[in-house]
Amino acid sequence: MIQSAYWKRLSLGMIGTVLLATTIGCAGGPLTTREQAAGIGAVGGAAAGGLIGAAVGHPAGGALIGGGLGLAAGALIGDHIQGQEGKQYQQGQQRIDQNQAEINRQRRETEQLRQGEY
Repeated sequence: MIQSAYWKRLSLGMIGTVLLATTIGCAGGPLTTREQAAGIGAVGGAAAGGLIGAAVGHPAGGALIGGGLGLAAGALIGDHIQGQEGKQYQQGQQRIDQNQAEINRQRRETEQLRQGEY
């Protein structure tokens, strides 16, 4: 009985902490890809951990462990995805810069041709 009350309080405390962190995080602007993936991982891990924990008689403990593992895995995956997004953005920006340089070169050539015709 005492152990059950302990897990309930611990679970409520963890939920409150996650909600508070989410509220503070959202106040700073939109969530990054890493933060989104970490949140999804934490929720998914907590759900899976709760189910596994319920099978062995400790759903709250399973949810806490699963949530922590899911958070870590989600953050790692999100960090990788965010890094890939950054590389793609940089490559796209380089293409834009190259195209703009080519447009500028062609404009100069066109202007030189016009000056030679008149």
